[in-house]
Amino acid sequence: MTDARVVAVTGASRGIGAHTAAELARRGYTVGALSRKGIGIEQFDLADEAASRLVLIQCDVNDPQSRADAIAELVAETGRLDALVNNAGRHDEGPSKSYAVADFDKLLSDNVGSVFAMCQLAYPHLKASKGMIVNMGSYYDKMGVRYHAAYSACKAAIASITRTLAVEWGRDGIRAVTVAPGFIATDLNAKHRENQAISDYMTSRIPAGVHGTPEEVGKLVAAVIDADLVFLNGETIYLDGGQSVNN
Repeated sequence: MTDARVVAVTGASRGIGAHTAAELARRGYTVGALSRKGIGIEQFDLADEAASRLVLIQCDVNDPQSRADAIAELVAETGRLDALVNNAGRHDEGPSKSYAVADFDKLLSDNVGSVFAMCQLAYPHLKASKGMIVNMGSYYDKMGVRYHAAYSACKAAIASITRTLAVEWGRDGIRAVTVAPGFIATDLNAKHRENQAISDYMTSRIPAGVHGTPEEVGKLVAAVIDADLVFLNGETIYLDGGQSVNN
């Protein structure tokens, strides 16, 4: 059991999820670091004090039993749940004229169905704590991006789920927001960043001329949770360096 506020972060082993878990731990939260391997942060080391606040839990968000067990284990160990960060997801792309419908359905199930299921599992605990949900979206939710019909649909759906839960569960004291990153340097887009032409084009669209970092996203997510703003509910917060509003 713990007196500290408890946050569950899915996909916490690498990239944005790892930096989000790390930032929350540095701020004094107990963090359920949920990942398929269940071994915690893989890409960098945390100071001992912050690392001691991580609760390492194996969780495949696309497996109903695994995700249910993960939330149950975290609550059993800590006695509470104050926030859920739905970060886990995967990227896929392909020409719309030939992209298999089965692949489209699978991506929506993996990226959207799992988010909705995790929110349902967290609901009774967040109702008890008057807690919040942060869903990881993308600026693709409002853009037309070649070869990304399925992925963009996923992120638009996630933002819609956030708005719906904000309205439906607001009376229970639960708030929900979407954090929508832009061009962030992660494993998901490493192949694109290695292509100099694509990388140059992407950064040319960003007013600052640089891509974002997972650390920045983690700091934003942690700041939103830390601020505990009752009136912040249902919004999508874009962190894209101004790219999506750059004409």
